[in-house]
Amino acid sequence: MAQPSTVLDPRAAELLKLLIERYVRDGLPVGSRTLARAGGLDLSSATIRNVMADLEELGFVSSPHTSAGRVPTALGYRYFVDTLLEPEPLTDEERSRLAEELLPGGRDPADLLQTASSLLSRLSAMAGVVTVPRRNVAVLRRIEFLPLSGGRVLAILVVNQREVQNRVLDVGRDYSAAELERYANALNEAYAGRDLLSLRHRLMEDLAEAQKRVGQVLREAAVLAERALAAQQNAEDYVLAGGTNLLAFQELADLNRLRALFEALDRKRDLLELFDQCLQADGVQIFIGQESGYRVLDECSVVTAPYYVDGQVAGVLGVIGPTRMAYPRIIPLVAETARALSAGLKADS
Repeated sequence: MAQPSTVLDPRAAELLKLLIERYVRDGLPVGSRTLARAGGLDLSSATIRNVMADLEELGFVSSPHTSAGRVPTALGYRYFVDTLLEPEPLTDEERSRLAEELLPGGRDPADLLQTASSLLSRLSAMAGVVTVPRRNVAVLRRIEFLPLSGGRVLAILVVNQREVQNRVLDVGRDYSAAELERYANALNEAYAGRDLLSLRHRLMEDLAEAQKRVGQVLREAAVLAERALAAQQNAEDYVLAGGTNLLAFQELADLNRLRALFEALDRKRDLLELFDQCLQADGVQIFIGQESGYRVLDECSVVTAPYYVDGQVAGVLGVIGPTRMAYPRIIPLVAETARALSAGLKADS
């Protein structure tokens, strides 16, 4: 398989671009004759077949059936997005619609999130997702644990200046007060002063490397802290619109695949972990197929962008659809919606 650093010659790049554009439009494997007619290139079908064979060997395209043409792979889409994509700016009408629907005064922020999700869904014909402004965009000052009966622990988080959040954790065994004090001291020494978003990300990294790098006390403490932070999640973590739009795409029409996808959308944990990654990055993020790291999204692409409140990242919005999505249109749509929502929340704050 080709690596992301692979550079195609201009002829191969142009044919890959044409193939992806035609496949995104029609959803059918693209043959050499179709490319010869569509591209206006002075190339014979035999030459195009040879280039397609090279692209297939590199892993950019595949042949679903013998003599049935070729389709892009996730690697082909990635090359297209990183190297060949020419963004299609939104029309003036679309920009005006976003501004009008996301900038009315006097509306509850929750209404703006729902509107943004619905707009993303309608304008993309796919699923639109907006995470709610995260309360855990806050700085941990101190954490304490107190033992309770029945294998439970009370976690007390002091965030920002004086906000106190309590969580009862069912940990399955009894801890002594001395144990919990050691765990709290270890966490406060290692993590106090971090915002809760980056803290949770760091906790998951430390837990993954626990056997190699993290001491026993901090490892046990990190498990409790992760449980405490996870307990903040609730049914309102994100707003989803247009999930049924995914039924229209043939590549997602397998009932078992759809069932697993809708269960993941309902369960939310996987998507929230993916969106948490996006909160740590600037600008539009694009996950194509297996790049998301979640098997249920292997046939999907997720395009996201952060939105802001008072100059700080507050949440993420995006579009979920098949890998066969119109990236030149979807990427500017997501970016512009994030900008408009940020402006709308600022106006209503």
